[in-house]
Amino acid sequence: MARAWESDPSALFVRRLGKSAEELGNSQGREQCPDIWQLSNGDIAVIGRDMTDHYSPRLPEGVTIGPDERLVVIPGNMLTAAKPDIPDA
Repeated sequence: MARAWESDPSALFVRRLGKSAEELGNSQGREQCPDIWQLSNGDIAVIGRDMTDHYSPRLPEGVTIGPDERLVVIPGNMLTAAKPDIPDA
């Protein structure tokens, strides 16, 4: 059965949404930096801490994580900083 949405591995990184982890004080250098990027096809790539194993047992009703999906966590200030770069619906 085909999925309603599938990620496109050929999409390229176009622009960072918000500020870098270093600018926000969430990183000290280039290693282990959470980030949010818009891809060339309009999708969003999120780099964060993999917390799938920690949250899977306590997901809210109706929320699932597929076998090829991961739950990642980023600092809240990163999403707040990205808000001006995210268009309204």
